[in-house]
Amino acid sequence: MQALSEAKPGEDYTIKWMLGLPDVLEFLHSRHVEEGGTVRVIRRLSDSVIIGVQGEDVRLVLGDGIADRIKV
Repeated sequence: MQALSEAKPGEDYTIKWMLGLPDVLEFLHSRHVEEGGTVRVIRRLSDSVIIGVQGEDVRLVLGDGIADRIKV
């Protein structure tokens, strides 16, 4: 298991667990980023990661602080 911030671009990952403030988790869940869901790492930036949610037309940029708390 690794942090989403360390995941390899171009690969699909299943989210194992997530930690964070309730407001942040609620926002992510509303965008279908949740435990058991699949995301694709599109690109790694210097201090963030761009992900796409499988089965949805959703793209998100997550800062490393948040991506570190999502384990895949």
